[in-house]
This record gives sequence, C-alpha cells and structure tokens, in this order.
Amino acid sequence: MAGSIQQRQTGLRQQPLVLLLVVLLFCGAMVSRLVWMQLLEGARYRELADENRIRLVPRSPIRGRLLDRKGRVLATSRLSYSLYLEPRLVGDADWPDLRDRLARLLNLDPAKLDRERQRGPDRDGYRTTLALDLRPEQVLRFREQALGLKGAQVDVDILRNYPHGTLAAHALGYTQPITESEYETLAERGYRIRDRIGRTGVEAAYESHLRGKWGGQMLEVNAMGEVQRNLGDRPSVAGQDLTLTLDLDLQQAAETALADKPGGAVVALNPKDGAILALASKPGFDPNFFSKLITTQKEYDALFSNPKKPLLSRAMNPYDPGSTWKPVTAMAGMESGKFPPDIKLHTTACIIYGGHCFPDHNGVGFGHIGYADALRFSSNTFFYQVGVGAGSKALKRAADQLGFQQKTGIEIGWEESVGLVGDETWAAAGRGWAKPGTVPWIPEDMASASIGQSVVQITPLQLARAYAVFANGGWLVTPHLAQGTTDWLDADHRRKVPMKASTLATIRAGLRKVVSAGTGFGLNGPGIPPAAGKTGTAEDSTGGPDHAWFGSYAPYPDGEIVVVAFAQNTPGGGSVHALPMAKAVLAEWNRTRED
Repeated sequence: MAGSIQQRQTGLRQQPLVLLLVVLLFCGAMVSRLVWMQLLEGARYRELADENRIRLVPRSPIRGRLLDRKGRVLATSRLSYSLYLEPRLVGDADWPDLRDRLARLLNLDPAKLDRERQRGPDRDGYRTTLALDLRPEQVLRFREQALGLKGAQVDVDILRNYPHGTLAAHALGYTQPITESEYETLAERGYRIRDRIGRTGVEAAYESHLRGKWGGQMLEVNAMGEVQRNLGDRPSVAGQDLTLTLDLDLQQAAETALADKPGGAVVALNPKDGAILALASKPGFDPNFFSKLITTQKEYDALFSNPKKPLLSRAMNPYDPGSTWKPVTAMAGMESGKFPPDIKLHTTACIIYGGHCFPDHNGVGFGHIGYADALRFSSNTFFYQVGVGAGSKALKRAADQLGFQQKTGIEIGWEESVGLVGDETWAAAGRGWAKPGTVPWIPEDMASASIGQSVVQITPLQLARAYAVFANGGWLVTPHLAQGTTDWLDADHRRKVPMKASTLATIRAGLRKVVSAGTGFGLNGPGIPPAAGKTGTAEDSTGGPDHAWFGSYAPYPDGEIVVVAFAQNTPGGGSVHALPMAKAVLAEWNRTRED
C-alpha cells in the first residue's frame, strides 16, 4: 500500500517535467517553423502575400502603324471593348441576378451569357469573356452602373486594323494571338498570354519595331477581391511606326489590273535601290480576318483549306517564265563567247532536238536575224540555237548572276521560293525526284530551258530583280519593303553583275525594240514614257492553261521603275493579258511621280 502511494507521488512529481518537455517541444517546433518561414522562405512568402494582395491590371501597347512611302496609313490599330466576368467574385447564387441585370442594361441574350460563363475562364485564367465588340452606348451604360455590377468588367482590346482590306495583304501580313507553346519562350521577352504577334509579311519581319511594351495599373485588393487603392501606373509604350516603300496609288493600280484574272501577281520596284513600289497577288485575303476576337472552324477552313490558296503569294512563287526568260539566254550566249553580240542566226519553222521538233511560234521562222530582232519577234528557234550551243552551265551561270535560284533578300524571304534553273548537274543528281544517274540531261531539256519552259521555274519578284539589272546599267539590287536607315546601295545589298558592256547594251537595245516595234508595241500610248520590255507566253508545266507574262522598265534607257506582270493560267499571250496590266501601273506611276 505504502509502495503504491510512493509511486503515485513520484508520478505526480514527474508530470510537470513531462508537460514542460511537451511545451518545449511544441515551442521548438514553432520557432523552427517561424525561422524557416521568416528567414529561409521569407522572400517567397512575401511574394505570395503580395500576389494575394496586389493585382496588376495589364495595359497592352498600341502597335506601330504601317505607312506607305508618302505617309498614308496601310495598317493601324482600333479599340474593341469586351464584357468580362471574374468568376472568383461571382458564385452560382449571385450569377442569375448579375446575368439578368447585364442582359437588361446591355441588351444581351441571357442564355448566351449563361453559355459563355459555362465555358470557363479564358487563357489568362482569371476572367471569362461574356460579350465582344460592345457598342459605344453599351460601354457608357455599363460604366454608369459599374459600382453595382460586382464581378463584371468592361475592358479594352487593341486590335490590328487594315483600312484598305485586301490591299497588299501578302506584303503587309497579319497578326495573331500567340500560342501557349510560343508563350513559354516569348514570356521572357515581355510577351503576355493575351499578346498578338506578327505572323507573316512585314508584320512579322518588323515585329520588334512595331510591337511596343506592355504597361499596367497596380491595385491593392482585400480578401474579397475589392480594390482598396491604386498603387501606381506604368504606362504602356507604343510601338514605332514603320514607313514602307510601297506606294498606295501604284498598289491600287496593280490590284485593279489583277481584278479580272483568275490569279497572278504584279511587282513594281525601283531598279536603282530595289525599293518595292507595289507587290500584288491574286487571289488574296483580308488580314482583318485575323483581328477578329472569335472565329469559327468553318471560317478558318474556308481560308486555310481553300483550293485557290489565297494565302500563297504568287509574287514569290515560281512558274514557267516563257519568253521573258530569253534575255537570260541571250546573256549566256554572249558571255560564253560562242554567240557574240553581232551574230546573226537563221530561224526556221522548227529545229529537231532528240527526235522532237521544237517549233517557232509563227510556224515559219523569221529569217536571218540577230539578237535585237530575235527579242523583238520573240523567235524561239533563234534562242534554241543560242541556248543549246552555249550549254546548260553557261545558262545556269548567267541565271545565278541575275539572281535566279536564290532568295532575293527581301525581308519576308521565308515566304519566297528559290525556284529552279535546271542543268546537267541537277539532272545527274536525280532532278529532285529520281535516283542519281537515272534521268540525265538531254537535248530536249536544253531546248526547253532556252525559252523558259519545263526545267526553268522563277518567281515574278526574281524576274523584276533581273530586269532591274538591265534597267540600272548592270547592278543586282536587293528588293525591300521598308525604308529605315539601311543603305541599300552599299556592297551588302547591291553588287555589280560581271557582264560585258556589249552584252548589256545588246539586251537593252533588244528590249527597247520589243516595245518600239515588236510584240510589246501595245505598251506605247498617252501617259507612257519610252519603255523597254519583253512579253512571254508560257506553257504551265503542271498541266494547266498557259501563263501570260510581261517584264518592263521605263523610261528607256535608264529605268526608274521596273514592272513585272504575271497572269496565272490566262491563255491568250503576254501581249494580250499581262502587258495591259503593266501598262496600267506605268501610267499611274507616270501620273503621280511628281507628287
């Protein structure tokens, strides 16, 4: 009995010690936790607290405008107001009342508001779009009642606007929202999930120049998400305007000239420095399509799956050039030394190569003629002899020197094709589709290449660049769409073509004779300065109807403008279809060049 009493007394004496140890243990744990939170993780928790307490309302920058060479607006920005819901502030019980008030106030469909809410938060994760493109009176009504519409807000979006619609769409390009995968890499460069980025054309090439920098308003909010005070503003920085080399008048003339054609392109440029004055392509598209806040899959399919490929720039896509290629063959013949400038060759109804009769287009030939008359009449059998005699390597060398089968250097070069100038080496390697050594170069290939058929594919922009060499006295320039501070006459952007003066003079004289008394005679008329050029009618090697071409420059002899017109799958001849297109652009240029 005494033993048990002693044990109870001992246990009672030990209880304070146990309690003390427990208290010390808990206190130690709490101190350790506080040390960990305050010292080791303090900065992170302060950041999280600030994120809960502070909201940054972003303000998107206004994108810089695109202007033509005379300062006229080609692309600008417009404001679009949208209605948003902040789901964290509006529970299921509160929503019906808010929905009905918004519907009455803004004349919106309650059922549509329900559907939009059920769709869930937007990509930014904190709000849901309820209605887009509100009218000014709707915005005003909302702002008058905003204090009583907790959880709803009207915010502004800055959208790209192209006031001339489809005009110069392939040159200007368009903007689109960045994708989630792009955001992962672009976030560190200041982009936000709601940002838009230049996707094609000048919009993409000069993205960093045009985009500007985001700003924002820093707000302190309480636990209920209610704004307590404004902690400061950081204004957004607008993007810089960009003046292009395009001329609105010439661009409109070029697009009008294309209007009745199934497809094609017009390129006008300054041969002295490569400044592009007009770059038109048909079929086209309206870049405002990509500024819509919501587009349906059906609308996307109608554009991207369209068999006419309206997004494809015909100005930078390759086609058979036909007789517009003959000046290149003439250069190859003269520079090879085998066919000097004063040579005369006998032309006939046809010449046989590899067992196939290659005809002249008039069926009888043009007698004994030299280069000037061969270009004037566009004699096939003259240039068959020159091309086959000089050989594929000489033709390829001349083509390379004139800028073919290579990128032109234009800022939107990722959209252009290098084309094709076939030769023996290319054929021996398999022509891009066969095993090496199985499809050798044959005489028929060389005859076709001599007049720009089958094994020659070039873009209208490449042809304009090549004709600029004849117009400016022998310089290969770099086509470009923006003015800026670049010196387009320096050695990085312009180089002398290693061509004999006699070769250049002979080709220039021949191109002038085409217009003064040959297949290009229709170019003459009131308002057209003395010009030089070459017509072309090309078989479509893909099996479609013939293409019509016309390459030209004016005034002669030292050109100030080069115009290349291309009518895709428009049979009837270059002088019938393409020449009038170029004539319309030259007439407009001559009318406005003193402005």
